[in-house]
Order: sequence, then structure tokens, then C-alpha cells
Amino acid sequence: MAEQNTEAKLKNQLKQEKIQLWNPPYTDDDNQPGQQHMQELAERFAPLLCLPVSEVGGALETIRAQAVKRGKGNKTFRETNVATLELLLPRDNKKDPKMKDYLETRLDVLVQEVVDRIGEEYGLKYIKLILNGRTLCADQRLDEQGVKNHSKMMVLKVSDAEWKQQLSEEEEKKKNQNESIQRTQKGFQILSERDGSEDPDTTPFLEIADQRGNPLKIPHQEKKALILAMGFHEKGRSLMKKKQFDNALCHLLQADQQFSKCGSALLGSVDNYAVLQLDIVWCYRALEALSCLDDGKSRLQRAEDCFLQCYGEQQQRLLMIKGNTGREEVLFLRLYLLQSLLSYIEGNDVQARHQLSKVESLYGRLCLDSEKMAQLMTLGFSEREARLGLRACQGDVQEAAIHISNQRQEREELRQRERRKRSRRMEVISTLTELGFSRRDAARALHHADGDVDKAYGILLDSSQAALATNNNTEAVSAEKLEQLLYLGFEREVSEAALRLTGGDVQSATQLLLDNQGVLSPELLSVSPPSTSSSSPSPSSEEPSTSSSSSTADNELVNEVLEDISRHEEDYLDLTLEEESELIATMKSYLNRGPTHTV
Repeated sequence: MAEQNTEAKLKNQLKQEKIQLWNPPYTDDDNQPGQQHMQELAERFAPLLCLPVSEVGGALETIRAQAVKRGKGNKTFRETNVATLELLLPRDNKKDPKMKDYLETRLDVLVQEVVDRIGEEYGLKYIKLILNGRTLCADQRLDEQGVKNHSKMMVLKVSDAEWKQQLSEEEEKKKNQNESIQRTQKGFQILSERDGSEDPDTTPFLEIADQRGNPLKIPHQEKKALILAMGFHEKGRSLMKKKQFDNALCHLLQADQQFSKCGSALLGSVDNYAVLQLDIVWCYRALEALSCLDDGKSRLQRAEDCFLQCYGEQQQRLLMIKGNTGREEVLFLRLYLLQSLLSYIEGNDVQARHQLSKVESLYGRLCLDSEKMAQLMTLGFSEREARLGLRACQGDVQEAAIHISNQRQEREELRQRERRKRSRRMEVISTLTELGFSRRDAARALHHADGDVDKAYGILLDSSQAALATNNNTEAVSAEKLEQLLYLGFEREVSEAALRLTGGDVQSATQLLLDNQGVLSPELLSVSPPSTSSSSPSPSSEEPSTSSSSSTADNELVNEVLEDISRHEEDYLDLTLEEESELIATMKSYLNRGPTHTV
């Protein structure tokens, strides 16, 4: 990190003086360094940076060599269309930690081809390529996904099964990790479709609520995207706690993709999006991929803007809603800390120190007295409750105990209110079912009627009449289509079956019969016509075994993804600050290397 800081300062100075190291007298015709002029430059810049001449000279040579390589790459790309890409490899797989890694390739090739080359050259299995915070699709070309000459691509290790002894174990681990994102998405898709009409004791149901616990009315498609986004985020946070930052980043980027489907007004009303941006950059830091500087900076800016919109200029909106701001301050501590880190890597020591001073001020308030924590825990409160309570009450034990007790009571009242609401909903659905409507249709109608039973009944009546008219019309059309097939010489039974199988398409039905020489197997002849009536029997009454099996599988998948969702709504604020403390110490050691100076 110190090397990046030094190089950033030197690049700024070179730019100010319009010095081009890739040209004479700093680089000769053989692309070798002009030793005398490079030495003079190092001696002149060393006092400005308050660093030894040898260290500055080494950094200048690194900058010069990179510039020469970039120039070669530009020429090669112009002449052959072969691009030079910089690879940000996992630390353990770099051949030389001090050297950058490059890959030459055409941009009109599939990403999978590049993945295979990287895997073979660096001994990596099951990798993903990340460009500007987006995962590249393996079955698409590089240029189709915005990859250009000199692009920086992060190589993310999804699974490292090299230590496994048996091939079957490797394949099982690969399968499990590849399925992780798919299972998470499927589980939360199921949850996003549920409307709370089932038994609250047996069927989990997610509802989007504001910071007071009040349900938010959101358009259906946005709600689905938001639930998926929040689900991927929770899974990613769960993996972060286990220090599985590579796998966590995959899930967080999926969450970011789902959030992009939500409107800006919605994103500005919840802090989840801001917290996600922080978590993504925190993973970059943990994976030592802060060369993704531009993406990291833009994400932190989005996080800061979102916090400002959600919490207010001086967090007055948050204060009005929650009565205090102590718990959310950990988010600003992490934000300022990451901003300090990126400023340092850019060579801006002044800004890095400024942000770090804000971090240390917050850390002094948020770092808790262990004795006070113990006092609260002896009263029966959990470690998380004690930590959040003390931060909310500025370290006052008595106030924290009252605050935690009040929160427990509020949560219990909210749970009871939700349970009563769902029970009433189920009673109304049962009433509509007794009137002859299917349970599914009744639940949907009640959902569209915002819980108004009279409106729901009207919706069901209208849909029944429309379905009846449609069925009558369909029967007339079907008779006409059947006559066409009979006219062509096909038997009535096979003609009816062909029309059922092709959804009433005469041309497709004719082709089907011609392909089978006018004869259909008994299995095809016995296929029932698809039902379009809203009052048709429920799947459970028609195919009990299949439906039961599907429902069981869905419930297992839902329960699996729900394991990653904390039962405490402020879990994302419960940071022990251990990792932050280590990074603060690291930043202080780097910034104290010499006098404050920004070139």
C-alpha cells in the first residue's frame, strides 16, 4: 500500500511538470532507462516526498516501465487487435507480489476462453472475472461486456479445492459453491411471491417495512427485485462474517444487480443500498483488490449520498425516527475509514489524515467499556443488545438497560400485530373460499384489494364472468378448428389430442399429425386439456403427490436461505470494530512514515 501511495504522488508531480518517462532522455531507443536522468529526477523528487532517494528511484522506474509497456500495448492493439489486460490476482497466486500481471488477448473471444487461460497459467480453478464491480458472463465476448485495451480485471477465486484428495470431493465442493447463488436466488424468489395468506406458523413470509416497522407499499416487480437484493445481501454478509470474502463478493454483486432494478426513489428511502456499497468495498479491501480504485470511489460516494438522503443532513431524520444516532455511527466510521484508505492509495495524504481523524473520533465514542458490557449481560441481555444499547445511549448503562427493554417490548408488539393481521387475512380468505372461489384466487384478490373483503369479492366475481366468457368462446373456436382437421382426413380422437397438445394451433396440430402419420401414442391421447378457468380445482387436489413434493422442496429451500437472515433487525449495525481497529492502526503507521505532504 505504501508503494501505491508513493507512485500516486510521483505521477501527480510528473503530470504537473509534464514529464514523460517513456520518452528520451528517460527512456532510450531500446526502451531501457536513461540512468543519469532518472537518478537526477529521483534526487530532485526525494526531498519533496520526504523519502530516501533509492525508494523514489525504484518507484520512478516502476512508473517508467509500466508506461513503456502500456505504449507497447497500444501499438500492438492498433496493429493486431490484441489487447493487454491487467489482472488483479488473489495474493496467494501472484508469481511476484511486487510485479503486476498482464494477459494479452483479442477482445472478440468468449470470457470462458480467458478464464481457461488464466486458470491454466496461474493454477486456479473455479474463478470469476470482475470488471468495474460487475461479474463477466462466461458465455459472452469480452468486448460485449465493456472490456477494453488496458482494462483492469479482478480475478475472484470462487473455490479452491486443490487441497482435496479425491476428485469426487472436489466436484462436490464445486457443485455446492456453483449452486449457492442459484439456490439463494430461487429461495428468495419463492419468498417474494408469497403474500402472507398462508398459515403464519408454518409458511415464512417477508414484508418490506420502514425503520418504524410499517409495511411499505411497493409495486410488485420492484418488491421482487428488492427482496432478491436484500436476500443476496444477507447471504453475502453471512459469508463475510465467516471471512469467506471471495464468495461473499459474488453474492454482494448479485445484490447490487438486483438493486439496480429498483427505482431511485425507493433506493433513496432505505439505507440497505448504502450499506451494500460499503460491504462491497470492504470485500475489495479484504481481498487486497483496491486497485479497483475508480469503482471503490464511486461506490463510497453512492453510499454517502444515500446515507445523506435517508438520514438527513445532520442525521436529523434518523434522530426523529429512532430517537438517537449512536448505532448508525458505525456505518459512518467504516465509510470514513475506507475513504481514508482510498485517499492514501491515491497519494492524497492530507485527505487521508482528515478522514482518519474523523474515524478516530467516532472510534473513541463507539469503542465500549468491557465492564459496562458485562453489567448489561448479567441483567440477561445478549452481547449484541448490550453493544447496540450502549452505543445508542452514549455509554450510559442505566439508560441502555431501559432502551433495550423498550426495544424488546416494541418488537414483541410488532410481532403480535403482524400475527393478528395475518390471522384476520386468513379468516377472510376462508370466507371467500366458502363462497366457491379457490384459495389462491381469493388470496390474490384480497392482496389487490388491499385487504378490503368487499372489493376482493367484486374482483373475484368479475374474473369469474370473464373466464366463463373466454371458455365459451374457446369451445366455439375449438369446434371450428377440429372441423378443419377432420376435413383433412384425420380421426376425431387424434385431432382433439393434437389440438390440446398444441394449444389450439391448427398448423402445429396438422404438422404433429403428419409427423406421426396420423397416429398418436396412448400417453399423448390421454393428456388433459389445459384449464383456463379461475374456479378450477387447486393443484393439490389434482396431483397431491407432485404438489406436496414441490411444496416440501420449496419450503426446504426457503428455510435454507432464511438461515442467513438475522432475526435482529439491527444486526448490520452490530460491528465489534475489531477489523476496523486493525485497519486504523495500519493507516496510522503508513501516514506516520514521514511529514504530511501531498504532491
